[in-house]
Amino acid sequence: MPRLMLHLHSLLVQEQRRLVLWAPVGLALGAVLYFGLLRTEPSLLEGVVLPCGMAVLASIAAWHMRYSLWGRLLWGGCITVGLGFAAAWGGTHRHTPMPDLPRFATEISGIVQAISLLPPVDGTDAPFERRVDLAQAVFHNALNEGMPPLRRVLSVYLQPNDSVPLQVGDQLRVKALLQPPPFPALPGARDRQFEAWFANQAGSGRALGHVQLVTMGQTGHGHKLQLWFENLRERINTRIHTILPGSKGGVAATVLVGASETVEKQVREDFAASGLAHLLAVAGLHLGIVMGLVMAASRLLLAATEYTALRWSCKALAALCAWSVGLVYVLLTGAHLPAQRSLFMAAVAVLGIAAGRRVVSMRGLAMAACVLVLCMPQVVMGVAFQMSMAAVMALVAGYEVLQPKLTRWRASTTGFGHWLAWHGAVLALTSVLAGCATLPVAMAHFGVIQPFFVVANMVAVPLMAVWIMPLGLLAVGFMPLHMDAPFLWLMGAGIRPVIWLAHIVAHWPAARVAVPHMPGWGLLAVMLGLNWICLWRQHWRWVGCAGLVLGMASPWLLVQPDVVISPDGGLVGVRDSGKVYVIGQSRAQRPIMQAWGQYFAQPVEVFPPEGETPGGALTCGAEDTPDTCVALLRGQDVVVRRQDTSDGRELLPADICAGADVVISTAPLRASCPNVPIRLDRFSAWENGAEAVFVHQSKNVVRTDRAWRGQRPWVLKPGGHGMPVLPLAPSE
Repeated sequence: MPRLMLHLHSLLVQEQRRLVLWAPVGLALGAVLYFGLLRTEPSLLEGVVLPCGMAVLASIAAWHMRYSLWGRLLWGGCITVGLGFAAAWGGTHRHTPMPDLPRFATEISGIVQAISLLPPVDGTDAPFERRVDLAQAVFHNALNEGMPPLRRVLSVYLQPNDSVPLQVGDQLRVKALLQPPPFPALPGARDRQFEAWFANQAGSGRALGHVQLVTMGQTGHGHKLQLWFENLRERINTRIHTILPGSKGGVAATVLVGASETVEKQVREDFAASGLAHLLAVAGLHLGIVMGLVMAASRLLLAATEYTALRWSCKALAALCAWSVGLVYVLLTGAHLPAQRSLFMAAVAVLGIAAGRRVVSMRGLAMAACVLVLCMPQVVMGVAFQMSMAAVMALVAGYEVLQPKLTRWRASTTGFGHWLAWHGAVLALTSVLAGCATLPVAMAHFGVIQPFFVVANMVAVPLMAVWIMPLGLLAVGFMPLHMDAPFLWLMGAGIRPVIWLAHIVAHWPAARVAVPHMPGWGLLAVMLGLNWICLWRQHWRWVGCAGLVLGMASPWLLVQPDVVISPDGGLVGVRDSGKVYVIGQSRAQRPIMQAWGQYFAQPVEVFPPEGETPGGALTCGAEDTPDTCVALLRGQDVVVRRQDTSDGRELLPADICAGADVVISTAPLRASCPNVPIRLDRFSAWENGAEAVFVHQSKNVVRTDRAWRGQRPWVLKPGGHGMPVLPLAPSE
């Protein structure tokens, strides 16, 4: 043991300049500890005072032990983890509670914050559907009359034939049926309530009538600059779809104004299956292309004049000009998280150029990650932060190792053929590094593996860089002069082969391999292993491969539930013979079945009222029990009753209850089967959310969504109820 500790100490001494790169990892671990491991909400003392106090004491101890490497590691970890935990608590409690939305059709008034155009679901040539985000919404009904305006945003889908012209800042009134953010489809699945909490969303709804425009151009809400950008985005989006209808317009609007919701569903699926989904998310690639083009043009113009070339720092000025244009581009595309991260890293690069320091480095990435985690700690749980950080970290670490070899190879070759081969090799290497780093993250969040991403990216990325984005920028620049149509047509000509390529690659055999759900500890092992490989430089970095292998194998090490119940209790899924057979009905049947299929990586199909599975484990519609299904799983009898007209008042036969180990009903069970050990029905789903049953020969286990997520601020009460939005009491 002493020899091992001495060896580790010598390795850490060699890597001591890289220790600071682990600061964002500690901050992220503190946030993960708060968001992922706790089941009850800590108080102010537990969430802020104690972690900050620990960070202060750790800072004092680290100062006194500044000459001890082990002391600096220990106390540095305590500081970063404590600050990450406190930042997560503060970021959570900055948001207002979820409001209790009306369960009946009600009149709503509010101020338009954003307008989105959505393509038809069936892929026809029908007009686009509009979705408006309403701020300061007020409900006009007897219960909520006199209520204060909501401090969260409501998303309302307008009727397709509603042609009332709207723009950001207008105040409107519409009758709509609202619903809160949905519960997870099963315990451990995607949590849309968590996402809505930090996105300042209150819920969504669908308009039941046409919009009534109350007032136009309300500039008192929000900042005028924000309203101006939102209106500009809407006008550019409309102009793009006028010139480029269909899928080409959706892709063009995505890369120019961030309107990714306008992309057709089939095109989106093809891009995802071929590994080109990053082209539909404005991030580092798009910002890098925009800033690179602007910097090249600016530096050329500055160098063309003798006075500026001899007296000014053309490179620094060009970089500053490129960053300014990049800032406008980020605001124009909606300022999403990946774009914000890329913009901050670009700012660090510009400072490096101005100071004569190294531009692209792991320290710049670490600084950007620290700022993002401290300002928006919830990003550590999101796919955008994880994929962008993993890709950039892998690229920086990979080129740190391979750059000397690539430089020698380029210097030793001449001619156009060698130049083309060198650029092709660099492009393939970039795709391999970024794709392999983000592959486990895609497995965890999307449940898929795209093995042909290198082939698609080697063609699509150059087209995006040298054809699509330059012509798109020219189109936006000439749009005020009404001379944008030729550039948009040429841009569409470049988008067409990319869409075709995505469609061809997506339909190759095994282009999209489904994998089961990856547990949280598996994703954590992957990210820690990837950090270990990328942040160290010595040979011990390859120990991190163990974390990668363990995390990527975790979906097959996890025990999957045998029976799942939807959050509303209307659907029951039984796993048998490599499929998930769905029994019952629900208003949210399609998204729940999609979530189940992604979770289990198995086909999902609706089971008929009468019949049996090929293996005979599930049988429905017997003569004596027409509304009942019986599943024999691992020697245990699971009885599932469909919802019927009796609303559960008709009791199940005593012979079925006598031999059952688990009874599940899509209607209330009431007094049926009182002696069965596990009884689950619509009432239990209403109280506990989605439920999962693990069938074992010795003991059956039930896991509920409410027990999985605990009592946290973003978890709605049973039935999806939030904080009542009652009016203030009258003053005496």
